[in-house]
Amino acid sequence: MVRTALEDQASGVLLGLAAGDAMGMPTQMLSRGQVASLFPRFCWFHDGPKENPISIGLPAGRITDDTEQALMVANLLVVGHGLFDGRAFAEQLIDWARGAERDGSEQLGPSSRRALDNILRGVSIETAGRWGTTNGAAMRIAPVGIACCAEPKIDLVNLVTNVARVTHNTGLAISGASAVASFIAATLDGADVQESLNFAMMSAKLGAERGYYAPGPSLAARIEWAVNFCSLADDDAFLDVLDRLVGTGVGTEQSVPTAFALVMRWPMNPWRVITEAARLGGDSDTIGAIAGAMAGARTGIGAFPPNVLETLEQVNHLSLASLAQQLLELRHGRERG
Repeated sequence: MVRTALEDQASGVLLGLAAGDAMGMPTQMLSRGQVASLFPRFCWFHDGPKENPISIGLPAGRITDDTEQALMVANLLVVGHGLFDGRAFAEQLIDWARGAERDGSEQLGPSSRRALDNILRGVSIETAGRWGTTNGAAMRIAPVGIACCAEPKIDLVNLVTNVARVTHNTGLAISGASAVASFIAATLDGADVQESLNFAMMSAKLGAERGYYAPGPSLAARIEWAVNFCSLADDDAFLDVLDRLVGTGVGTEQSVPTAFALVMRWPMNPWRVITEAARLGGDSDTIGAIAGAMAGARTGIGAFPPNVLETLEQVNHLSLASLAQQLLELRHGRERG
């Protein structure tokens, strides 16, 4: 099938998301030292090792909650013709979490778990996620960057807010998600990498004004600070800074700036981006999913090894290109409107 450049980029977003997630699956919540010991030549998908209680037994190439929840968002946007039904999303998340719990694979993050428990107790969608500051909003937001143009920024941030608030209705989480979605949207609009970063920073500032207050740093400032370390000449020194100083934890203020720094270090090499994310350990599947989506937006699927898409679709029964096309149709509808 012949794709247009934009279709290739949109497919690259979803491929980068899924590949980064699957690459980080076996190393998630391990230390960087543990990853180096278990996987001394890390350059492809690996089975979940017995040393990792989260991913033990999962086959190489298996996606996790990052991609699964992003695909929920994508499908709800398609069904809603560009609008997002938060109540339907909450119901899908609850069903998904129950199924994952039954088969012993539950990976629901702490903010999402708390918000869904609140919803089950009768708390409104508007307030259930008022304590959510972790990276769950950023990890599932990439489809918004395909479905929505970067300008007007207010429209993009409005949509991000609607998606995030179900579980992460805080300025901190919405700011991080807005930055990720805006970077992808601007890239698909034709912006160069620095222009996309500038759009991300502006949207992060807008997003910080949404939702409930949660104490924490400015995401825009943290991203700018993390990206400055890209000037380090040595790759290992750069990765050491991300691991030891910027952080690889589940907090939005750690994982999102680290993802941005990886993309800005290797903007035309998404495979390097997601491989290094996996080697960092910590919340590596989420960092890889976020960074992979942003890097894939820039290069399209052609920059990935040729059998990556086939592997992911076979292992996980996905149809990424078709979904990317449906999200692009929403973008074209917004442009015409």
